Amino acid sequence: MNCKKEVALAYNNQQDSLKTKVIPINSPKSIAFDSTALWDKPEHVKEFYRNNLFKTVWTETEDRKALIDIIKNSADEGLIPEDYNFSSLEKQEEAKTKLNSTEIVNFDILLTESFHKLANHLYNGKLNPKQLYTDWETGNKKIKAIDLLQEGIRRHDVEKTLDTLKPNHPVYHLLKKSLKKINEMPDDDFDPIVIEEKINPNEKKATIKAVKKRLIYWGDYTKEDTITNLTNIYDKKTVEAVKHFQKRHGLLADGVIGANTVTAMNVSKKQRTEQIIANLERWRWFPRDLGKEYIIINIPEFKLYFIKDNDTARVHKVVVGKDTRRTPVLSSHLSNLVINPTWTVPPTIIKEDLGPTASQNRGYFAATRITIYDSKGQEVDPYNWNAAKPNNYRYVQKPGDNNSLGLVKFNFPNGHLVYLHDTNHKELFELTGRSLSSGCVRVENPLDLAYYILETDENYMNQKRVEKIIESGKTSGIPIKKFIHIHLLYWTAWMNKDEFQFRNDIYNLDSELYQKLRD
Repeated sequence: MNCKKEVALAYNNQQDSLKTKVIPINSPKSIAFDSTALWDKPEHVKEFYRNNLFKTVWTETEDRKALIDIIKNSADEGLIPEDYNFSSLEKQEEAKTKLNSTEIVNFDILLTESFHKLANHLYNGKLNPKQLYTDWETGNKKIKAIDLLQEGIRRHDVEKTLDTLKPNHPVYHLLKKSLKKINEMPDDDFDPIVIEEKINPNEKKATIKAVKKRLIYWGDYTKEDTITNLTNIYDKKTVEAVKHFQKRHGLLADGVIGANTVTAMNVSKKQRTEQIIANLERWRWFPRDLGKEYIIINIPEFKLYFIKDNDTARVHKVVVGKDTRRTPVLSSHLSNLVINPTWTVPPTIIKEDLGPTASQNRGYFAATRITIYDSKGQEVDPYNWNAAKPNNYRYVQKPGDNNSLGLVKFNFPNGHLVYLHDTNHKELFELTGRSLSSGCVRVENPLDLAYYILETDENYMNQKRVEKIIESGKTSGIPIKKFIHIHLLYWTAWMNKDEFQFRNDIYNLDSELYQKLRD
């Protein structure tokens, strides 16, 4: 587009902006400039300066320095200051009195571009999860940064404006604290620990010295029990320190030094730092308002929390999807509970589990109480079932104790056909790693959770009525009246009582995400 057309278009758009009653930022220090200075800039930058009558707006030193300072401190959020032109802005600010009019205009535009980019990254994250993953339904929240900038400069509270865009959840604040803490730690230069077999308390092994050094480095000894004599004996104080380490990493805290414990000990400070930064980015993707009453499931932690008025009311162990059938990350709300649910076998399980098993043994259907239906909804005898085309049928398991969904199912709208449910395999909750399902979330003691939800919902149904329904064996749905949010989220690092907490990255997302953030 040539200059004359650009100016004409700018004038027309300027008139449209004035009609929407955008009040221009007015300062006697402002410098007017020609709209052609913006010819190669994004539309949001052009719109901002149209709204301000093509005049510079960063006229006050306090506003410029506030932005430059918060860009510098963006490293505390796990971001990269140079992504927002930190060095260039700092250099130009130092030379501000020596800049000519053209340089001041360009400096002003660069400040605006930097604010806009940082505002969007603080609010939505640097990356879009929907472009990275097919099973991620959070992120991409709406924000118009130029409107925020307009008011931020007018009120001279640029820093506060940007601060309000950051996640305000306690986990995020403590995660930032953990990044600061780990950055202040000395570099680690440990050789990898190698064991041939498990090490039990009171044993004497050469490896114990290396273990003790790791425990000292990560602060797992108590202040009273800090080891100064690095012997090869796996003594009582070191056993307690190992248990503490195991607990912080979501491992079985039995004090036995096995493969999982050694693997966690061999993760370097650099890797843990990258893990923290990846998790900070995820928290910028998550919803800002999780709700007054909500269920939150941290997938890698295998835990469900019911939060009410910012307090944890209930905690339940859960089983989540295996790596090949991942539990999706999403936010929704509870719609209803189903007591004595039937189970319609999903396509993936038909293909990978039911089909191969039943083709070897037609008695599988009777043993699992699964009824076969053809495309017309007619019941099919197992011995008339075409094992070569298992996906041509619908399979429904009757309600009961051995039903795969157990006695209760928790429904919430989502595009992945997942839900929470009971299970007939209670023994799985005794395992430390519980990435075992086909995508849905199995809940330990789900009836206790159901009763609590009904009580919170002030529902006409109560525990006695639900027990009668269970006893009847009939399938019954119970609508949930209140808007109880449910969030299936993924975070592998946080801080608790000034201690690092890390969990196994069960879907192998952390390292790849960190690399993309640094590309």
